[in-house]
Amino acid sequence: MKFIIATILILVALTVLFGWIAYTRSVDLGDKVATVIIMPGDNLGTVTDKLLAEGVIDSRVMIKYPARILGVDKKLTPGRYDFTGRTSCRSVLAKLEAADFVNIKLTIPEGATIWKVASILAERMELDSASVVALNNDSAYLAQHGLPGLEGFLFPETYFLPWGTGAREIVDEMLRMYQRQTEGIWPDTLDSLQTRYKVLKIASIIEAETGRIDERTMVSSVYYNRLRKGMKLDADPTVIYGLGGLDRPLWHKDLRRDTPYNTYMRKGLPPTPINSPGLASIKAAISPAASDYFYFVADENGGHRFSRTNAEHNRAIREIRSSN
Repeated sequence: MKFIIATILILVALTVLFGWIAYTRSVDLGDKVATVIIMPGDNLGTVTDKLLAEGVIDSRVMIKYPARILGVDKKLTPGRYDFTGRTSCRSVLAKLEAADFVNIKLTIPEGATIWKVASILAERMELDSASVVALNNDSAYLAQHGLPGLEGFLFPETYFLPWGTGAREIVDEMLRMYQRQTEGIWPDTLDSLQTRYKVLKIASIIEAETGRIDERTMVSSVYYNRLRKGMKLDADPTVIYGLGGLDRPLWHKDLRRDTPYNTYMRKGLPPTPINSPGLASIKAAISPAASDYFYFVADENGGHRFSRTNAEHNRAIREIRSSN
């Protein structure tokens, strides 16, 4: 009897030992990055098939039973999981248990239009860009957020989002970021969506006109001065936006193409913002500088020269051109 018991114990010990060796034995992927995507509804068998197909593991058994013991089979988190170098069933299960899926770094620059945002999401998140733009035409979605449109509200920021996040969820996060970033900056006189929307339109033009933070309040003052005088804004960026964006310089004949965004032909603000401005431009639109300027032109130093009269403005243009 003692011999039988001893034999059984030895067999159990050997089974545990060889099982542990198989569980911790590594597969060397080298520099290759093997990607396994867990979809909602995938079970352990499906995930194991994917791991085997990508060469991440070499044993079905050494995933199946430890996963059940650890409870990993009951809490598989959807996402994209990347593997490289040496991997084992043990390390793979640890990664799955921790839901250590890939987060994508997503940077939305200041002044990005909704088309640019959609393009970035398509490239970085592998989404259909049309699905982003479609939300801008989804009246139920816009009503849910109390917005007239998405342009201007997709806050420029760096986001870290799980691969596989849908367009709606990403846009939701951008709208929440807008609310967080702009909370508390609005004076009591700008307490309605309508008045804030007008400010956002001006902020988007400021964002498109200058990259220099130190002159944004002055650019802001020019547009407010023109609006008060009943003058057309004559803003090149609004014309470009109305033409769907341009991959070339703005031509003089473009200024004669009538769109709702052509502020050379129409008085007042454009129908919507023309991009998503950053916080500095929004603050500049809330609090413009006190000035009597009505014109500005880009100078040779990356800034602008501001003028009070059209004659002064034309003289500045001639001087800048002659210096180039």
